[in-house]
Amino acid sequence: MKNYFIITIVTILLSSCAQGVGITRGVQYAQMYEEKPTSIVIMPPINQTNSVEAKEFFYTTLYMPLSEKGYYVFSPYLTMEMLQSESAYDSEMFLESDLGNFNRVLGADAAIFTIIKSWDRNSLLGYLTVGVEYVLRSTATGETLYHREGLIQVDTSVNGGGGGLVGSLVNMAATAITTAMTDKVVAGRKCNAFVLSDMPVGKYNAAFGLDSEVLAGAKFIKATVK
Repeated sequence: MKNYFIITIVTILLSSCAQGVGITRGVQYAQMYEEKPTSIVIMPPINQTNSVEAKEFFYTTLYMPLSEKGYYVFSPYLTMEMLQSESAYDSEMFLESDLGNFNRVLGADAAIFTIIKSWDRNSLLGYLTVGVEYVLRSTATGETLYHREGLIQVDTSVNGGGGGLVGSLVNMAATAITTAMTDKVVAGRKCNAFVLSDMPVGKYNAAFGLDSEVLAGAKFIKATVK
């Protein structure tokens, strides 16, 4: 009985330790390391918010971070024109469908889908909140290679250093003006920077093939940035 008790305690401790150790990108994104996609086509965002312009604004922010990650990215503008000409502007029809045509027609190895879940501006408190889900799917196998979601709050508050009631009112007014003027594209870029930071790098990045042992981040990330 005593030995059984000791073994049970050891098992619990080992399990606790194992749960406390994060997994690597090589484990979390195993399919991505196996397929090694080189080129990515950006699909028009799926907009679930009341902000009609969010789809257009956010679409323009995805090219740069993916390129910097080391992938060949098809021109968003040419892709948009092609999709519109084929009456395929709505990405919803492709999110869970066969993507083989994107491989055969464009030569794309993967397609990235983004689902905009929140796009809220609070001018008085001074922040923009952008919530986006990212799904990278293989055009060859249909497998999900990368999946992560972020809720990023962009802090645009202004503190002029003035004290008292007058100072607070001045800061509040300045914050409202700054938030109203903050480009939605900036908010999109900052959301991309945080959420896509965990994506394994591609062939055209010097670290290609060397980041599989890096600890993977949480699949849902929440942050406030300036």
